[in-house]
Amino acid sequence: MTRSFERRPIEPGLLEHLVDLATWAPSAGKTQGWHLVVLRDDDTQRFWHHTLPAERRDGFRWQGLFDAPVILLPFADPDAYIARYREPDKATSGLGAGVEAWPAPYWTIDASMAVMTMLLAAEAAGLGALFFGVFRGEAALRADLGVPERLDLLGAIALGWPRGDAAAPGRSATRPRRAPADVLHDGDW
Repeated sequence: MTRSFERRPIEPGLLEHLVDLATWAPSAGKTQGWHLVVLRDDDTQRFWHHTLPAERRDGFRWQGLFDAPVILLPFADPDAYIARYREPDKATSGLGAGVEAWPAPYWTIDASMAVMTMLLAAEAAGLGALFFGVFRGEAALRADLGVPERLDLLGAIALGWPRGDAAAPGRSATRPRRAPADVLHDGDW
């Protein structure tokens, strides 16, 4: 994950290419119930204004993150799945009854797969990307951007050309990765 960016803009065609690739991610019923709010260049300050106000930025460890020329806000749309599963080819599933009918929130799962696809595609294109949580200011940010309340914000993606110090590891980087033997349960638990 990249935490320091050049201020160089991303060509619109490249961003559209990443989003096009993300539309190939798995999607229940091919609903593709996710949306992206794109903040570019100086407009990214709208995001930072609400989520990390200026008076709190001096002590922020990742100063180069503020230079990302694009902030993407991925939203999952539960209502799109309810509507899709009310259509004739899916109606017998019963999943069109409402969000409580779903055994898992596929709107979040599908949007997450699309986000992961974009992160991988960005890396393949030579861009840097960072997915991170939005822990403060979400309500004010949503109001400022006019985002409907029914949509679920997954987090934020900083996107841009990585600066030389972009790969500085985060605090969690020293934690060991789980070995496959700790993950796999072959045949049973």
